[in-house]
Amino acid sequence: MAITLFGRRSAFNVQKVLWLLGELGLEFEHRNAGGSFGGLDTPEFRAMNPHGRIPVLCDGELVVWESHSILRYLAASYGAPALWADSPAERSQADRWMDWSLTALQVDFMQLFWGWFRTPEAERDAAANRAAHKDCARHFRLLDAELASRPYLAGAQFGLADVPAGTCLFRYFAMGLEVERPPHVDAWYVRLAERPAYRANVMVPFDELRGRLAF
Repeated sequence: MAITLFGRRSAFNVQKVLWLLGELGLEFEHRNAGGSFGGLDTPEFRAMNPHGRIPVLCDGELVVWESHSILRYLAASYGAPALWADSPAERSQADRWMDWSLTALQVDFMQLFWGWFRTPEAERDAAANRAAHKDCARHFRLLDAELASRPYLAGAQFGLADVPAGTCLFRYFAMGLEVERPPHVDAWYVRLAERPAYRANVMVPFDELRGRLAF
């Protein structure tokens, strides 16, 4: 069945899916949507995702939206057993980090990225940015303590747990703001950067987003 991914490459949640598609070596069609590409309010797109948001993945007749749902679908369908263990207990190792990344790390990282990088300097909320900066540092110190005992978030091998949190790292380190680089997180970043799919889909220039509040 043909796989099609809808979403612009510069979108953070789309990059997660592009990275995993690359890791899995799957052939797919990529269709730009959202931001300057538009198309999210058309009847055709709303029929796929009533929320009008990206990414959206079509696998044959199946439509999946929400980035982490797409990641889990791809891993379950095409990544077993390396990225989708038979044991629910083993899968929970990835699930908890994926959920934490979405509800904690990504919330604060995106607050910092939008508040500092994407907001014109004259319009920045310095207090809010300091708070987000502090929260991000706290999250990465927590990850550092976890990664002190293993090379990847869920164990000895790269896995689904690494994708959501790992997608943050390139922009966090490269956006030009002075940030802490805890040693074990930095070593993890080096390991991720050695992966061709990470370099191709996450480590991509994003300077066109600087000072730009519009998508």
